[in-house]
Parts: sequence; C-alpha cells; structure tokens
Amino acid sequence: MQNGPVLSKRPSHHAGHAERPDERLVERVAAGDRLAMEALYARHHLRIYRFLLRLVNDAPTAEDLTSEVFLDVWKQAGRFEGRSQVPTWMLSIARYKAMSAQRRRANESLDDDSATKIPDSADTPEVIVQKQNESTVLRQCLTQLSPAHREIIDLVYYHEKSITEVAKIIGAPPNTVKTRMFHARKRVAALLDARGFEAVA
Repeated sequence: MQNGPVLSKRPSHHAGHAERPDERLVERVAAGDRLAMEALYARHHLRIYRFLLRLVNDAPTAEDLTSEVFLDVWKQAGRFEGRSQVPTWMLSIARYKAMSAQRRRANESLDDDSATKIPDSADTPEVIVQKQNESTVLRQCLTQLSPAHREIIDLVYYHEKSITEVAKIIGAPPNTVKTRMFHARKRVAALLDARGFEAVA
C-alpha cells in the first residue's frame, strides 16, 4: 500500500500563517484557488480515506465519501473559522458523511474483505498468512464494536487525536470520550483474548 505524498514546507508570504499551512490553504480555497484545493487534497486525502474505510468497511463507499468530503471543503471553506485544526474539521465532515452512509445501508452486511492488508512480497508465505490472520482478527474485533466505540478507537489510535480533539469531532464532552475509550479498549481486549491474541497496551 502506498504511503501518502511527502510535501515539503513552502515559505509563506504571510508571516501570520508561516506555521499554519493548512489554514492558509483553506483561506486560498475560500477565495476560489483550485491549486490550493489540490494541495489540501494531496496532503490529507489518504488520511481521510483510511478513516472512512475503517468506519464504513467498504472501499468504493469510502472512496465516494472521500470525494464528497473534499467537495464540502471546497464549498464550505469560507465558513471555516479556525476554532479547530483543519484536519480535525475535515474528520468531522468525514464522520458525518460516514454516519449518513451507514444509515442508508443499515441493513447491508459489513464487507470484511474490503480493507484487507496487502502483504509484503518480501515475506515468506508463512509470515504472510500469519500477518493476514492477525490483521483479519483485529479487523473483525473492531467491526464488533459499536459505531460509537469504533470511531473512538480509530481517532485516538489511527489518527493520534487527543481526547479534546475527539470530543470536538464527535460533538461529545471529553468525559464521555474517556468513558467510551475505556469500554472500547476493554471490549477489544476481550475479543482478542477470546481468539487467542494479546491486546497491545
């Protein structure tokens, strides 16, 4: 699986935005700058896609929703007030899109094969099978969590968001986030234990 593009920091002509490149890009997007939109997309689309994929468990749906997220960013850039970081703002939009999509397909079964990890070709067949088994087990455990618990695990561990940032994204008090986090970790540990795996602390 390819990694996200590595972008070098460009010097800003606006001293106030020298250390806030994302905010500057959003301002330029709000002014109709398509190059700024392309730069914002290049910097964040993989992160948004992976977040959506783990929430909806369906690659084509995650791809469609990623496009919708950036379309909303293009349309709503002028309303961005900077009360949160740009990635946090975009993850909030993505979460809303994912929840809407899940409501639309509430009666459909989760596709367990959509997020299969591509094996490293340098590994031996035995190692590949082991990695696939571990990846599959963890993925199955996460899909057995409630949506509220799954998104907490995703935001904290995969996106390295703080409790405060998660609270902003999901629109809940920090104490609620902490409680859900506690129960989610406990549930994952129990599910892994039942399958003969140890949870990573």
